[in-house]
Amino acid sequence: MSQTPDSNITLFSSIQLGPYALKNRMVMAPMTRNRAGAGNAPQPLNVEYYVQRASAGLIITEGSQVAAEAVGYPATPGIHSAEQVAGWKKITDAVHAQGGRIFLQLWHCGRISHPSLLPGGMLPVAPSAIKPSGQAVTPEGMKPFETPHALALSGIPGIIEQFRSGARNALDAGFDGVEIHGANGYLPDQFLRDGSNQRSDAYGGSIANRARLMLEVVDAVCGVWGANRVGIRLSPLQPFNDMRDSNPEATFAYIVEQLNRFGLAYLHVTEMGKESPGAAGPAFDLQKLRTIWQGVYMTNGGYDLARGNAALALGFADMIAFGVPFLANPDLPARYAKSAPLNEPDPATFYGGAEQGYTDYPFLLA
Repeated sequence: MSQTPDSNITLFSSIQLGPYALKNRMVMAPMTRNRAGAGNAPQPLNVEYYVQRASAGLIITEGSQVAAEAVGYPATPGIHSAEQVAGWKKITDAVHAQGGRIFLQLWHCGRISHPSLLPGGMLPVAPSAIKPSGQAVTPEGMKPFETPHALALSGIPGIIEQFRSGARNALDAGFDGVEIHGANGYLPDQFLRDGSNQRSDAYGGSIANRARLMLEVVDAVCGVWGANRVGIRLSPLQPFNDMRDSNPEATFAYIVEQLNRFGLAYLHVTEMGKESPGAAGPAFDLQKLRTIWQGVYMTNGGYDLARGNAALALGFADMIAFGVPFLANPDLPARYAKSAPLNEPDPATFYGGAEQGYTDYPFLLA
């Protein structure tokens, strides 16, 4: 979209996103909350959580695993079983009844997992057998990551099929679209960045080779949904999950240029990592990606009302995704519209639990 400054554009301006006319430019960012029910299926509590936030211009759900082999954390929802599809269908129906729009985030954790979370105690998969530093979150508590299994060339088509199958299931579940999780050190990101990809075949080495899996996943998902209902999330400066790249500016300029050819609904670039310059590789100005991208550009990373409006007015972004502000303020658009005080978030309840810190944050009084 246009990068020309326009002081008339604010968070409350409508925007056309693919086939959808969105009521505002405030996006509920994908946030892992670890409150899925049995079988990693959404439960009634999750329905209430998303419905409470249906005033967002767009909801992007928490990451949802495309296969049992893609799980990386306990009590996170999937999109690979009939029970999971049925659970998500209750959520999409309820959000649509409130006039909301909702995309599902397709997720494969790759090496950021643990055998205790995976079928038959299998090792997590990755582009290369490189053990990430840190610890995995398991049902028995924190445990050191294990060295992952490097995917053979013969195994890569199966990964692409898992994303395609997850995309089909999301369509059956009534979503308005999907976002491919290509960020934060999960499998597509692991292939893209050279700190985690040391392959010497067609999926490693050059930037073009390291980008191959991500582009093939995008092509497969677009084949299910049509490109104008597919977004993708990238995190060029994010060191989370032991991620780095020797030349992130070149790596991410290349992938954004290649993504242009699909005509996606949006590009979602997280700014996380800016606060620790150089941790994920040489820092660069993310606005360079904005100038390369030819479609709707979404960003997130510590934005509030003033910073969000400024970024939109200056043409730095077309949509702003809010994480913690939406977590703690289900009626965030109404609060911003009235410049009302925000609820204080409770970090102790971010991950796991029940209603507390999930569906009990108060709304503004009428």
